[in-house]
Amino acid sequence: MSGEGGAATRKAVEAVWRIESARLIGGLVRMVRDVGLAEDLAQEALVTAMERWPEAGIPENPGAWLMTTAKNRAIDHIRRGPPPAFELATRELPTAGRDLETTIDENVGDDLLRLMLVACHPLLSTEARVALTLRLLGGLTTDEIARAFLVSEPTIAQRIVRAKRTLTEARVPFEVPRGPELSARLSSVLEAVYLIFNEGHAATKGDDWTRPELCEEALRLGRILAELVPKEAEVHGLVALMEIHASRLRARVGPSGEPILLLDQDRSRWDQLLVHRGLAALARAEALAEPLGRYALQAAIAGCHARARTAPETDWNRIVALYDALVELTQSPVVELNRAVAVSMAFGPAAGLELVDALVNEPALRSYHLLPSVRGDFLSKLGRSAEARKEFERAARLTQNTRERELLMARARAS
Repeated sequence: MSGEGGAATRKAVEAVWRIESARLIGGLVRMVRDVGLAEDLAQEALVTAMERWPEAGIPENPGAWLMTTAKNRAIDHIRRGPPPAFELATRELPTAGRDLETTIDENVGDDLLRLMLVACHPLLSTEARVALTLRLLGGLTTDEIARAFLVSEPTIAQRIVRAKRTLTEARVPFEVPRGPELSARLSSVLEAVYLIFNEGHAATKGDDWTRPELCEEALRLGRILAELVPKEAEVHGLVALMEIHASRLRARVGPSGEPILLLDQDRSRWDQLLVHRGLAALARAEALAEPLGRYALQAAIAGCHARARTAPETDWNRIVALYDALVELTQSPVVELNRAVAVSMAFGPAAGLELVDALVNEPALRSYHLLPSVRGDFLSKLGRSAEARKEFERAARLTQNTRERELLMARARAS
């Protein structure tokens, strides 16, 4: 096949892998009970596709082709192993009249959910959960994950290797817990997905204000999760929050990549399809839970902004009430800081400043750049320009995002 044709085939293989890899690895984990081995077997199937498809052509159902190839390798691996390994790997699989080939294709939904729960197991550090989730469920390469979070490729590779080793050594069961235990484990999954989304929505480092590809990946994972556990309110709450925030991505960045803050955005550029999806997911969360959880409350706040046709029409009193509930639930200083912003919009900058001043000595916010940024905004509105300038300059020193630093320095100069 020509070089051009080979390149096109390679692109097709990579696209199929991105779509099918999670289902593939999830099914293999159920067979071999080892995340690392399952990924290796899936990668072998990918290499085989890279070798054969350029000559034979892309199969009519490429996902099924990869699954069959990987499944056969897994069966060979199990049958080559010592009897105890075979017994362990097949204990739940074949029953009368059934075989390995049949059972590997069943319970795809549970396979994906199991893989999410394993990749985000509480035994792992937050950073490891995020890296493993993007690797196993997003099909991203180590290099892609490293570039997304602006850390070195060896660092990400080490996190993934250690995570797999930790899961293996701890003999983490590859099963889907039920009832309250599932709800407790889901919180770890939701945290990882939310962190991925947040890094895309407001990048903590680098030269870009947003990274839409990470938002898209988190949204994809959230939507899958909502289908797998449709009765979990907080899953719908997180999906709602991400959909609504993602609807603003185009409006968050100016022509030259400069940040545009919420109240200054052109709301005609908000994606109304995502807004509609987000509000629908919020309605599902509200129907399933009373009181609302942390993600559903944040989604309800985002919904207040989404429903306002213009910034002045925002229902700030409602937002303050929602933040009151969120503060009570989370006891988070960051949430208290966000509540101070809402209070300032509802009752004036002096009221907001009083709340922020009470947070100045909070240890968790000592290096958080948004504390001096918010305080500078309140001081500026109160006409205390010199103090505001110092706060904006301090915030600029604390942030690691180039675009945000430029914005804060511009605000300091304007004070």
